[in-house]
Amino acid sequence: MTFSAEKSNMIEFKDVHKYYGDYHALRGITATIKAGEFFSLLGPSGCGKTTLLRTIAGFEGISSGAVMIDGKNMEGVPANKRPTNMVFQSYAIFPHLTVAENVGFGLRKDPRSAAEKAKAVTEALEMVGLKGFGNRAAHALSGGQRQRVALARALILKPKVLLLDEPLSALDKKMREQMQVELIKLQRQVGITFILVTHDQEEALVMSDRIAVMFEGEIAQLADPETLYRRPNSRKVADFIGTMNFLPAKILSEADGKVEIDAQGFGPITLNAEQVSGAASSTGASVGFRPETLTILFDGQTAPDRESMAVVEEVVYYGDMTYYDIKLDGSDQPIRLSMRNVFGRPVLDIGTRTRVAWAPGALVVFR
Repeated sequence: MTFSAEKSNMIEFKDVHKYYGDYHALRGITATIKAGEFFSLLGPSGCGKTTLLRTIAGFEGISSGAVMIDGKNMEGVPANKRPTNMVFQSYAIFPHLTVAENVGFGLRKDPRSAAEKAKAVTEALEMVGLKGFGNRAAHALSGGQRQRVALARALILKPKVLLLDEPLSALDKKMREQMQVELIKLQRQVGITFILVTHDQEEALVMSDRIAVMFEGEIAQLADPETLYRRPNSRKVADFIGTMNFLPAKILSEADGKVEIDAQGFGPITLNAEQVSGAASSTGASVGFRPETLTILFDGQTAPDRESMAVVEEVVYYGDMTYYDIKLDGSDQPIRLSMRNVFGRPVLDIGTRTRVAWAPGALVVFR
């Protein structure tokens, strides 16, 4: 997914701090979110992502700094006066009301006529794929349908920013994946800024234009999904986003935009300087790489770049994919390799010696 950097800023965090007594929940958050962007706040439980979302909504005050929405400082502006709306994790659907009454709940004080409000409700239901559901009892809906009702109720007020607090976490895997695609399409259709809070790395990678990875009240890295996955700026981010292998390495020299390393199992390698993350450290380095960047070479195949020998230590078959835990010659720890299962390709047995292809460009060095 691509996103134009030329869009104006919709949200700006300026050195935002938040304390709960002595607990420092947000620690100097500075970042911008563009108008029309699908932005995700990603991190483990307790990292501050929901607190940060709630400062946008006005449900939480900040201890210092500033939260700007569409160029205006939100200090002292109550939640109901902000150009935002939120879809909660629990959906907060009123079970005693019909679907149409739930969706139109926020229009109670709207000066439009009853006919105009009814038209707006109908359009909102069509937008989320619930045409004809207006008279249905809310308590009779499935989880996915309740999620759509919550979205329609939030969007009918035409906010500039829609805040999504883990809205898919209660759905089963198949429905969650379906709703991820529907939310992407909906965001493109309405064109407003969506800000998603999630702890699901895959969900953030699939849905977002950009992602802020948070740990302990700070943004560790803010980038587009491909950059986060291919070039994480720290071992902590790399370990959190998907599956990453790590092997010990030594940095031998750095000069003229090149870095010479000696990585366990790979041997001496020359890398570009941008493949090295972090400042110099006395604790040693490690080289990181994704399971899909290694390839088992079968009879007659040649490596397009580099090749190493390995032994298969574990095999996990998933139908479309097989995951192998292998140990490279010269390394004392197993790493994970993934292979797509195509017709005619065998699945190797535990104990098999095999050739493995890899490319230096897929490696990242962490200091």
